Amino acid sequence: MTLCKSLLFCTFSLLWLALEPVFPQTLVPANTFDVKEAKQAVAVDAQYFYVINNSTITKHSKTDGRLIATWDGTKEGIVHLNSGVVIKGRLYCANSNYPEIPMTSSVEIFDVKTLTHVDTHSFGIAQHGSLTWLDQKDGHWYIGFAHYAGKESSEGRDVRWTSLVKYDLEWRQVEAWVFPKNLVDLFTPKSNSGGAWGAGGLLYCTGHDRAEVYVLKLPKSGYTLQHIGTLPAPIEGQGIAIDRSVAGKTSLYGIQRSKHTVTVSEIR
Repeated sequence: MTLCKSLLFCTFSLLWLALEPVFPQTLVPANTFDVKEAKQAVAVDAQYFYVINNSTITKHSKTDGRLIATWDGTKEGIVHLNSGVVIKGRLYCANSNYPEIPMTSSVEIFDVKTLTHVDTHSFGIAQHGSLTWLDQKDGHWYIGFAHYAGKESSEGRDVRWTSLVKYDLEWRQVEAWVFPKNLVDLFTPKSNSGGAWGAGGLLYCTGHDRAEVYVLKLPKSGYTLQHIGTLPAPIEGQGIAIDRSVAGKTSLYGIQRSKHTVTVSEIR
């Protein structure tokens, strides 16, 4: 009887695995740049990539990594730029006071040609947490707000409170979602650190340390993002960027803090 039950269980398990969908994408390493400032995040446009590191931004050539320009916001009180995205000639950076409490956040905006600071939008004490990344899709902002565990938690909240919030272009909230439990467990004790929209309604997200990119979709119903795949990646969490400037090719830019490198991987 015990043997029959074991065989039945094994047969069921194999059938279940066969029915599980296999996510078709992979990340194929394409290039690596040595950049000593690569500790926090990277953004990208058609010609350059931008390394974001707490209080500084450096602009680099995509062909050879050559330094083009530098911005330093230390004297302006900028202490924790988290990530950035380039949209129509503007670099939008997620800014916070991490790890201080209460959590405060803003979006800092730069002209990519001159790398000068041109505008800001302050959330103040944001109700959703600490702003870690932002991107646009279909005429709306999508913004990741983090919560943390342990001594970095705020007001009794932990990583489960991390969320994705949708705003219109005037920063008015439209919708919001939470992350599935399996990703919350992987994020803990830190949080969701990066995110970027790819093709086909796919959202690529990262944690703080793991060499993985999580692929998600907005749910058809309810309030929890749908996790549809995990891609091993030559990164160490943190802020990422999607480059679609080359026809027929999509690349993901990330960083490896321990090696001070910017990595480029093709999404296939």
